Amino acid sequence: MNLSATVLLALGMSMDAFAASIGKGATLHKPKFSEALRTGLIFGAVETLTPLIGWALGMLATQFVLEWNHWIAFFLLLFLGCRMVFEGFRGNEEEEAPPHRHGFWLLVTTAIATSLDAMAVGVGLAFLQVNIIATALAIGCATLVMSTTGMMIGRFIGPLLGKRAEILGGIVLIGIGIQILWSHYAG
Repeated sequence: MNLSATVLLALGMSMDAFAASIGKGATLHKPKFSEALRTGLIFGAVETLTPLIGWALGMLATQFVLEWNHWIAFFLLLFLGCRMVFEGFRGNEEEEAPPHRHGFWLLVTTAIATSLDAMAVGVGLAFLQVNIIATALAIGCATLVMSTTGMMIGRFIGPLLGKRAEILGGIVLIGIGIQILWSHYAG
């Protein structure tokens, strides 16, 4: 695979994480660059590992991974999205301030859910003559940049939307899950 194909693959694989990061940034109270970078690092690390895992699985059990990865991603994103929508609609007598930081495990779970397509790509790469380490690093670096940028974009969208930002973020995650299922069955 040449450099331009690797760059396009890396950008394509980072789009789900970018969309999820915008939602995550919008639900926080003015996230700082350090929080955006933390999110980008978590998403980037997971997105680097998943093609490697997919590549290894591709060497072992291609059929199982390809048959179930879209369902796993869909249900993880559906769960996280519904949780965010529920939290957005949950009424409090006092309007509580949005958090300043997302929990580590929430970010890891979201990163895993948005990177399962990269795992499937890793399975496919197992059958091609590619440098899987360089490709996985390119995907991870693109995701780091896109997720950090997404969080900072979310910083500006959040105050405009208020509590609805969490609802919108949940809807985005559910939409990503539906898109994964749709692309699997339509394509």
